Amino acid sequence: MDGIMGLRVLLCVSLVSLLTLQAMPAQGSPQRPKSSEKRQAVDTTVDGVIIQSLKVNCKVTSRFAHYVITSQVVNRADTAKEVAFDVEIPRTAFISDFVITANGKAFIGNIKDKVTAWKQYRKAAISGENAGIVRASGRMMEQFTIHITIGPHSKAMFRLTYEEVLKRRLSQYDIVIKVKPKQLVHHFEINMDIFEPQGISKLDAQTSFFPKELGTQLIKKSFSGKKGQVLFRPTVRQQQSCPSCSTTLLDGEFKVTYDVNRDKPCDLLVANNYFAHFFAPQNLTNLNKNLVFVIDISSSMEGQKVKQTKDALLKILEDIRPGDYFDLVLFGSAVQSWRGSLVLASPANLQAAQDFVRRFSLAGSTNLNGGLLRGIEILNKAQRSIPGFNNYAPILIMLTDGEPTEGVTDRSQILKNVRNAIGGRFPLYNLGFGHDVDFGFLEIMSMENNGRAQRIYEDHDATQQLQGFYDQVANPLLVDVDLQYPKDSVSALTQHNHKQYYEGSEIVVAGRIADQKLSSFKADVRAHGEGQEFKTTCLVNEDEMKKLLQERGHMLENHIERLWAYLTIQELLAKRKKLEGEEKANLLAKALKMSLDYQFVTPLTSMTMGGITDQDNLEPVIDKPQEESPPLETTRAVSIPAPVASGMGGALEKELAAPGKPSRLPSNCHSLSRVSVRAAGRAAFSYPQQCPEGARPMDTDPHFIIHVPQKEDTLCFNINEEPGVVLSLVQDPNTGFSVNGQLIGNKARSPGQHEGTYFGRLGIANPITGFQLEVTPQNITLNPGSGGPVFSWRDQASLRQDGVVVTINSKRNLVVSVEDGGTFEVVLHRVWKGSAIHHDFLGFYVLDSHRMSARTHGLLGQFFHPFDYKVSDLHPGSDPSKTDATMVVKNQQFTVTRGLQKDYSKDPRHGAEVTCWFVHNNGAGLIDGVHTDYIVPDIF
Repeated sequence: MDGIMGLRVLLCVSLVSLLTLQAMPAQGSPQRPKSSEKRQAVDTTVDGVIIQSLKVNCKVTSRFAHYVITSQVVNRADTAKEVAFDVEIPRTAFISDFVITANGKAFIGNIKDKVTAWKQYRKAAISGENAGIVRASGRMMEQFTIHITIGPHSKAMFRLTYEEVLKRRLSQYDIVIKVKPKQLVHHFEINMDIFEPQGISKLDAQTSFFPKELGTQLIKKSFSGKKGQVLFRPTVRQQQSCPSCSTTLLDGEFKVTYDVNRDKPCDLLVANNYFAHFFAPQNLTNLNKNLVFVIDISSSMEGQKVKQTKDALLKILEDIRPGDYFDLVLFGSAVQSWRGSLVLASPANLQAAQDFVRRFSLAGSTNLNGGLLRGIEILNKAQRSIPGFNNYAPILIMLTDGEPTEGVTDRSQILKNVRNAIGGRFPLYNLGFGHDVDFGFLEIMSMENNGRAQRIYEDHDATQQLQGFYDQVANPLLVDVDLQYPKDSVSALTQHNHKQYYEGSEIVVAGRIADQKLSSFKADVRAHGEGQEFKTTCLVNEDEMKKLLQERGHMLENHIERLWAYLTIQELLAKRKKLEGEEKANLLAKALKMSLDYQFVTPLTSMTMGGITDQDNLEPVIDKPQEESPPLETTRAVSIPAPVASGMGGALEKELAAPGKPSRLPSNCHSLSRVSVRAAGRAAFSYPQQCPEGARPMDTDPHFIIHVPQKEDTLCFNINEEPGVVLSLVQDPNTGFSVNGQLIGNKARSPGQHEGTYFGRLGIANPITGFQLEVTPQNITLNPGSGGPVFSWRDQASLRQDGVVVTINSKRNLVVSVEDGGTFEVVLHRVWKGSAIHHDFLGFYVLDSHRMSARTHGLLGQFFHPFDYKVSDLHPGSDPSKTDATMVVKNQQFTVTRGLQKDYSKDPRHGAEVTCWFVHNNGAGLIDGVHTDYIVPDIF
């Protein structure tokens, strides 16, 4: 294949304020003089492959950053080798070009709309193993990866280009490059060229992988006037982790920070009928704040979350300025406030508030609507009734880790309530703690109320994340900022009014200027400051612009236009989240057209790589992941006053427990399809486990577990049916929503042994909207009856259709969230060579069911709502080592056996043993009717 012999893993694209290089770096002993390097060459070969060069070139022009990452690898071996190009780039960035050159041929990416890419690579998705669209995302970045095979004694070069607008935070712009080449690099270089017409006021650069003193020696940086330069070019010996080592020191962050002069309150740049307006006035007096924190104290916040939240609040209370006013609102099942009205941030009040924070405890569910309305009421009352408060900057900050489960839970009603209560008077900032929050809901709410949402990650630094967010909004300088331009002179403006302007930030507006209107173009800025109106007019200095164009030339012209396009696309993508119907369709069409016109890989476009194919003759696709769609984490379950149904997925080893000693259930070591309903929406999944030696033959499946929190107990049962049978798992007659699962078989290996069965096909449907999702171990098909898109388990995607959101987390799971319904998870269980199980199979989990109607039924659905049972007459069974008992459920009396079951909710790989009462005969007596009542004709 002309030097590129095949693609093993197609392209992974991921993005955030970090750029990670993973190609194969170099390391060196920094103090080694150049002469010794010449005398004794360092071997940089790893498995016959060297990285000849790895270079990052970044050109910044008026905040618009254009990056080019180039890597050249050489295969010196006598056999073909697989090589990788692996980088991390900012999530906010758009890829605009990618080229692979091998054997003198260039393979160039072509950007097209994503729908076309889906259709073009449908075959890849159906094949299951070599999907064309592969995406991955992490906490702070998106990852771009391609693996190719190159022939012996040949080379390949990769060149990736991406672009972004740098955002000013805490009085500086940050460029962070995460360096991780994994082997020594012959020529490693990071070169940054910064051009800022306002003049550069400070410039610094440092690494996390070299001691500060050494980094200072190796990094060359300088700035004068409008220009700044940073160069980092460590030799091979300076890359080495020790003088005799072949490993590299380059593993960490390379960070550049800078800021510009602020002699004027604003700066206007114009080129080719496009303008960029940068507004960040200095020397303003801080406005005092009216600040209300609304904090989720539901039971799901227990553990590290509440500790980190308290630590952050205590530190924030220390930083509140003496002239500020504040209050605290807590919401669980009920809502409580610390004072119920704003109080001055006096030392005594701050101390009392800190004592309150230290003492409060968690309680119940999540009355998010009630908590927010209480906080809004406190701010509104103060603004109306207290003289002088109109000159204060009101701010509402809400933190939650879950979804609304108490009081008003309908999201559209909550949005309406909050919007009406705030009435555009102040910003709402939502902080979503962890991945169990409906972050899209929080984003829309903040967007509708002049604020923004930020995810707080469950990690050791959550306290610092919370405090870092507060630092960005701690010092408001202006409120009601409006940047005005002559209506007959400009069009296609980006956002030009802001509720508040904060110290250390910057407002950027871009737009188009009509032909022949430059002479009348200006910007008038109006805002409210401390005790006075703020007014200023910004004009274009045409002579200065001519000088700038001479200095920077075409790059300045190009960058101003692309800055406008970048900001416009980002704003359109954000606005689409709160629109519906034709208005949303028109907005998306505009964003798609601009993405194609400016050749950006956005959530609406994909880049195809013509001429490169894998073993199935399929071309790779570069595809940007959906915003804020991180993989779900496996976390602890929380009790709710309803039973929790759970069916096991993966091969379980089940044991009966005699008093003091566990013993085996009849016919054990199961490979089971697991269904798990977790309180508070926590996921739990299992992986196939090898049966221990001496275990009894495989029993039939699927196997179900019912967790009953109010009794602190667990029930379990099997369903024994033939392959091909379809079982009704969830059925809500009120909405028609259903989940059905079809069994596949595991052929018996000896006479008399039962053929094991597992879930091999799931159908999730909502007939009111026409939504259908078919899931198999090979692929995931949306609306299969109408030729909808097909995905593989390698994909990372987030889809929305008529109130249903489907999130595919690559190689892990998919989550289906139904508006005003339930949230469900499907986990793919892969089997390995030599496993007792011969087929990959599916595990099904119900993460959240509290919004399902009381009439919901099915093998799992009937357990979504509270039920009662009694266990009595514990006695040895026919085998004295096993404990039997009499159970009564719904006036049905039957015998159950005490046993141990593997629960994979906390340990997905090995599981933890959970004691349960095993109900024999296909759950007879426990389930309504008999198990054959749940057999249905098909998955839809």
